Order: sequence, then structure tokens, then C-alpha cells
Amino acid sequence: MKFVFPFLWIGGFAVATASMFLDTSETGARTGLLPPPEMKWSFLAITVIGSVSLYWLCMRLKRVSINGDSLLISNYFTSIVVPLTEIERVTENRWINIHPVTIFFRRETDFGPSVVFMPETRWFGFFSSHPVVAELQKLAGLEGGNSRWA
Repeated sequence: MKFVFPFLWIGGFAVATASMFLDTSETGARTGLLPPPEMKWSFLAITVIGSVSLYWLCMRLKRVSINGDSLLISNYFTSIVVPLTEIERVTENRWINIHPVTIFFRRETDFGPSVVFMPETRWFGFFSSHPVVAELQKLAGLEGGNSRWA
């Protein structure tokens, strides 16, 4: 979800968009098979908006696992260890199908003040909260309702 899907989607739309703008062949002009300008600009807008959205939803995802009394956080190139006591709050966006979970920290980490990860997929979890949110809150001692739902 972090690398393959964005690469394929952005690459595919970028190639399609570029080909629309670069195709000035005489054959296409003669036969009327060149795309209309509105289509070119629509594809460009979709490519830009989709790329920004995919960055926001997928490319910034981290891998998070619990290791004793710490979190092991990785972007697949670098890994850091953050004590569970550094968790300030845990939120979840239940409206997006991957249920991204955001962990906010009391202090800045090498990945910034927060990290976002995609919890394990639940096939019938739809709009209910993912159990990992409550588990992280419990492990960090935040059970008293100190969370804010996105």
C-alpha cells in the first residue's frame, strides 16, 4: 500500500497524461483522434490531485509493531524505537477504508511528532473502531478517554 499501489497509479496516470499532451502526430490531427483540450487538462488535474491524495493516504504510512514496552516504527529504510509512555494520543479515521491510525507523541521523534499506519485489515469492521486503537491507548495508559477520533 505504501509503495506498489501509488507507483502504479501515479505512473499510469502520468504516462497517460503526458502522452495526451505530447501526441501532436500529423496522423492524429488528420483523423481527429487527438484528445480534446478539456480531456488533457482534466487528466492533468486528476493526476495531480490523485498524486497528492495518494501521498497523504499511502506513501506516508509507517510500519508499527509493539515490542515489549516500546513501539518499533519503520519506514522500511529506517527504524526507531519509541517507549509506549511517549504516546500522547491515538486517533483513527474510520471513514477511510484502510482505517489509518495516527499516533501522536509527547516529543518529536525522527519521524516527526506523529506517525500514521494502516492496521491489520478487518473484513467486517466497516465504520467501527479498530481494536488496535484501544490496545495502544491501554498500553500507553490513555484509557480515560484521552483520545480524539478523526
